[in-house]
Amino acid sequence: MPDQTLDIKLFDREYRVACKPEEVDGLREAVAYLDGKLRELASRTNASGEKLAMMTALNITHEFLRFQRADGFDMPAMKRRIQLMNARLDGVLAQQEKLF
Repeated sequence: MPDQTLDIKLFDREYRVACKPEEVDGLREAVAYLDGKLRELASRTNASGEKLAMMTALNITHEFLRFQRADGFDMPAMKRRIQLMNARLDGVLAQQEKLF
């Protein structure tokens, strides 16, 4: 399916973005989250414009990395483990096929 355009609003500014139809709900959720973070930081500081955007991006990145590492959820390690399990399963299934 081709991308569609979606009008969004962040911190009272309107933007038009492209996204896949199946990602519209997720994008809207991300917009709401980001808008909330922008407003939260703006209310606590005197930051605005580019500085507000950069500080908000830094805070969200820090949040993401803390969640990914400190809470024991390491996505790259999880992907490696899944790939290893798939390889082992493929090996076992190949041996089973030889028996029949």
